[in-house]
Amino acid sequence: MTVTTLPTARNTEERLAHIQELRQRVHRMQGTATSRPLPTLPALSELIRLRTGASYAVDRPGLAMALMAGPSGAGSWSAVVGVSDFGLEAAAGFGVDLDRTVLVPEPGDAWLEVAAALIDVLPVVVVRPPAKVTQHQAARLASRLRQRDALLISVGDWPHAEGRLWVEESSWIGIGRGHGRLTGHRLRVAVQSQTGRQRDAELWLPGEDLQAKVVDQRVERSAPYAVRAG
Repeated sequence: MTVTTLPTARNTEERLAHIQELRQRVHRMQGTATSRPLPTLPALSELIRLRTGASYAVDRPGLAMALMAGPSGAGSWSAVVGVSDFGLEAAAGFGVDLDRTVLVPEPGDAWLEVAAALIDVLPVVVVRPPAKVTQHQAARLASRLRQRDALLISVGDWPHAEGRLWVEESSWIGIGRGHGRLTGHRLRVAVQSQTGRQRDAELWLPGEDLQAKVVDQRVERSAPYAVRAG
């Protein structure tokens, strides 16, 4: 029989952290559903807070990368299923740890089985369904997410998603009079919660300094040759 012993803690906060960690380990061993917060990219933290046992839907791979970046940057393993155009350089720019990322670009008709198998072993799974997801398929993975203390990000709609993120407006800066180099991507990102509440924010993903951040409305830089995209 193995006995888990809590290490000596220096203060109450540390003791509580150890107890919470032990509780989560017991939940996982017993197969008990659990949910806990995950690190969220600071640029998105005012719009959405990630948690395990939940699913999120985005309208493009770039937003999936931004959601992945928080947990991945904190050391979590991730998997990307069915996103053949997943840009590794762009993902690394958001802060995704590529050394802890598993890619399955062409799962074919077995995409659901592949995603389910990866949820069993990894805490963050991104998937692009090849067709409309049925209620039964979503429920199958929802149960697995809760049991495995994992998070799902769908590139495309997902039934009963905890949150939905999409781009309302998009523009690039850096091109002047038809030439130059793109140096920043400005987006208006909208988020709708499961309750129907909607919020939006202006973000740089990334800005000229290659960092993802909220647009500072007090210090607007002129971009007369911005290239707008839908």
